[in-house]
Amino acid sequence: MKHGTARPRWQWTRTGVLWPGIAVLAAGIASGCDIPAARAEDPSSVHPPLTPTRDVQVDYNVQPDGVPEPKAVRTWFAYNGGLMRIDSPQGMGETILNRMSRQVTIIINPQKVYSQLDARYGIRNPFLLDLSMTFSRKGSATVAGVPCTQWDVTTDQGSATACVTDDGVVLQEIGVDGDGLKGRLEATKVVYAPIPDSMFQPPEGYRKIDPPPPPGTPPARKDADGKGG
Repeated sequence: MKHGTARPRWQWTRTGVLWPGIAVLAAGIASGCDIPAARAEDPSSVHPPLTPTRDVQVDYNVQPDGVPEPKAVRTWFAYNGGLMRIDSPQGMGETILNRMSRQVTIIINPQKVYSQLDARYGIRNPFLLDLSMTFSRKGSATVAGVPCTQWDVTTDQGSATACVTDDGVVLQEIGVDGDGLKGRLEATKVVYAPIPDSMFQPPEGYRKIDPPPPPGTPPARKDADGKGG
């Protein structure tokens, strides 16, 4: 789930692909809207683990509201959620989120290129929870053969239900996200196993390119010699 504050973000798309375009991510990063650092919580507050505490691969079916068929998305989590990789449907590309260095890497497989962006103001996405949300415990369930606790989750844009394992894996989420967009995601396969660091690096031989500027950015001005300035 995500929130109304501008930031590098995921979004439910009408095509049914949960996939951050380079320009969308760049726009969020360039907005300069600060996200407060995580602070000590009230001991009386109750919430599920906010990130996976073990290395895990999770396959999801993701379905925005109004889209007839779900799309398959594969994710990997390592270093207590500090590293995350999200593969787009049909293998078109990957997004790697490094929450420790606050860097986003966008990989585009058909062109064998990648871009890296400085997410200095934080990284959020629908597969992770955070303390800006309000939680209320509901009960228990089993998703993809794994037990989880059901929670009501509320943001300033709406509400959803989420089923979260005791080690912080979101197995199911149904409802409205922080931008007021409705959809559901549900795990279909969960594999706990060590994940090599290479899974969070661009593939060998891929070329690094600069990301395009955020939408609405004026074109670079040229001086008398025709050079940018």
